[in-house]
Amino acid sequence: MILGRVVGAVVATRKHPSHEARKLLLVQPLDLAGGDDGAALVALDAVDAGVGDRVLLVREGYSAMTAVGRPRSPISTAVIGVVDTADCAAEPEPARRKR
Repeated sequence: MILGRVVGAVVATRKHPSHEARKLLLVQPLDLAGGDDGAALVALDAVDAGVGDRVLLVREGYSAMTAVGRPRSPISTAVIGVVDTADCAAEPEPARRKR
């Protein structure tokens, strides 16, 4: 899963029948500090997200298809959640040895 920020919408007058009545969003992946991480992605929206929302993405086809309720559809990326907060420790704790 990937954290991202919705930066726009994609309008397609013609699209695959399985995408009818579904919104396409342009999402900028984010790193753990909240900065941009790579190029923006087009994702099928499953949660009614909007521009400016921080969201959770899946980029594996089967997960994306089932998350939006469209199995066997040509979907590679989907927005599956709107993120309220995301906390990350400043530095990861070192792994502890089991004794």
